[in-house]
Amino acid sequence: MKIGIIGTGNMGRILAEALIDGNAVSPSSLMITNRTLSKALEIQKIYPGLSVGKNAVEVAENADAIFVCVKPHNVLGVLETINPVLTKDKCVISITSPISVGQIESKVDCSVMRIIPSITNRALAGVSLFSFGTRCTTEWREALFTLFKKVSVPLEIEENITRVASDIVSCGPAFFSHLVQSFINAAVKETEIDQETATKLSSEMLIGLGELLSQNHYTLQTLKEKVIVKGGITGEGINVLESETGDMFEQLFQATHKKFAKELEKTEEQFGP
Repeated sequence: MKIGIIGTGNMGRILAEALIDGNAVSPSSLMITNRTLSKALEIQKIYPGLSVGKNAVEVAENADAIFVCVKPHNVLGVLETINPVLTKDKCVISITSPISVGQIESKVDCSVMRIIPSITNRALAGVSLFSFGTRCTTEWREALFTLFKKVSVPLEIEENITRVASDIVSCGPAFFSHLVQSFINAAVKETEIDQETATKLSSEMLIGLGELLSQNHYTLQTLKEKVIVKGGITGEGINVLESETGDMFEQLFQATHKKFAKELEKTEEQFGP
């Protein structure tokens, strides 16, 4: 199977690197391109076996599975550009949440799916979110699920939870990185620890936490219960968190969904409902 990636910005590049490093595809089976070709050529320097197409049409023509990794407002233009070379046996995969598989299906005649990746896939971990078009063949569903098992935990989701699932899987690393950085900054401000040491300790703590969950030693709830000693220091900290966070995360999801609604309006203007 030949894989094509149109757009090698942050997520397009992460996708290419993860697929190769996870042995999901060989470099020789991958062709990439970008509007600014130098970005694609940078990746080729690291993986000399892959090909760089001069444009989106060349990639779509030579690939079986075509990942469209451009910003939402550019997706329609890419689809219209590559549509003349899309045969029915190909598969187009979008990675953007505001555009539904149905909208993409309205513009092309081949199999269609959406796979929302996460930056955690770069470490061959985390979840990738799958949604399938009505014409997507069983063969393509199985092939891409198998492919992504090498770099993630693939999970099929319904359209109505696309935004919240993306918030958790795709945006979550940024959200929690921000919280941990605030945690570090407060430690430096309130105590005698330096930034470098606090960052090192926090990073290793997160890695250890991930390992505990990965190895099924604890769930999030049982882990908290194990660390908290009645009347102890951790409990005092938890009391502050419970008091201060309040409805912070409810507001977070309200904000992301409000922004998502605006993005949906823009895509409906382009694609139709």
